[in-house]
Amino acid sequence: MAKRKLQSKRILLTGASSGIGYALAQQLVAAGNDILVVARREQRLISLQEATNECTGTIHCLAGDITSGDFRAEMIQWIDTNWDSTLDVLINNAGIGSHQAFADSKPEYLRQIMEVNVIAPLELIRGHLQHLRRGQSPAICNVGSVLGHVALPGNSEYCASKFALHGFSDALRAELSNEQIDVVLVSPSTTRTEFFDSLLAGPQAGKSDKGMSVQVVARKIVRAIEKGRRESILSWKALLGVWQDRIFPSLTSRQLASWYQRQKQLPQNSWDLKQCLSI
Repeated sequence: MAKRKLQSKRILLTGASSGIGYALAQQLVAAGNDILVVARREQRLISLQEATNECTGTIHCLAGDITSGDFRAEMIQWIDTNWDSTLDVLINNAGIGSHQAFADSKPEYLRQIMEVNVIAPLELIRGHLQHLRRGQSPAICNVGSVLGHVALPGNSEYCASKFALHGFSDALRAELSNEQIDVVLVSPSTTRTEFFDSLLAGPQAGKSDKGMSVQVVARKIVRAIEKGRRESILSWKALLGVWQDRIFPSLTSRQLASWYQRQKQLPQNSWDLKQCLSI
């Protein structure tokens, strides 16, 4: 794993229309990077581009659905045409979630979560490896979650997707070690974003008012990539929860089961989801 400075790099960033991705794009373009930002909401991307047009770097917008093979091919073609088939950093940030018991969930929710959180980033990596091999100190950054380390009841599908991304990142890191392409996994916990607005099911809690700000999370992600860290859990409280689960797994399971049973007695919209997600 190599150290690098994220300046004057060619960077592909998904999920850039809000939250962590939006803050990442702002910080990276301010540092003088050339960034291709991707998301479904085109107007949000245009607003981001306009808000940063005086920065030393440049933002290019490409609106579409990363779960579409045709759109992923369009992204590959864009880099072939505009960046001479060269990419320095790929940041897989886009993600969605669902909050409800697995037995109550719909099959289409599971497929959608896996498509966005697992299959799309894996296929993006597959498609852009050819570009990364031509890059300068290349790196792949997968934005996971603390729930890819500790499983939270009521979030089984989301946990499955983030555990999958965690395991994939570990395996790919070893596979690419001789090619000098770093694979960085960053795991935020509760962040003040619009994530809860985009839940496929469960309490629509709106913008979280707990946890780290998106600006702080974005800075920590940039630092993890620059320092070439294998994995980075972005809050000390989450790190303690992960270590508790590793050292005392039975205790953690009992605590989470007890919390879940208490929450089930409450109306779903009053679940203290944010507090539990801050572990």
